[in-house]
Amino acid sequence: MSEPTIPQKAPYAMDLAPGKYWWCACGRSAKQPFCDGSHKGTEFSPVVFELTEAKKVWLCGCKHTDKQPMCDGTHSRL
Repeated sequence: MSEPTIPQKAPYAMDLAPGKYWWCACGRSAKQPFCDGSHKGTEFSPVVFELTEAKKVWLCGCKHTDKQPMCDGTHSRL
């Protein structure tokens, strides 16, 4: 399996409304941290997640988290 591109070595802290979101897993999207379809032709697929209430989240920016799509601090070891 190939490695994802690392757009940033820090999480994206975001206040999100309830709804469905597609987190970019490949790191190629120009709309980080969300998918824009740039993964097409690769082995990567976006990670779909849904929020039932408005909340602050920390989405992984390094694309190496074990808790996709949330940051688990892996960026500090890259």
